[in-house]
Amino acid sequence: MKENRVKAAHLCPYCKAVTPWEGNPWRPFCSERCKMVDLGHWTMEQYRIAGKPTEEQGESSSRPGSSDHEDGDDVD
Repeated sequence: MKENRVKAAHLCPYCKAVTPWEGNPWRPFCSERCKMVDLGHWTMEQYRIAGKPTEEQGESSSRPGSSDHEDGDDVD
């Protein structure tokens, strides 16, 4: 029995261009440019994943190394 295999195409997550999946070195993107632009958006925190706030997102005084004193002097 011969299996008919259709080469899948999908939309680039960034520019929405139709692009092949197989043989595409930048998948799921259509090009290196779309891949790098998307990475830039993540690194600049322009994309967010919904969820509960973490400790990092809480008050600045609760972070390690932070101080209530502006001059940074330790108080005994």
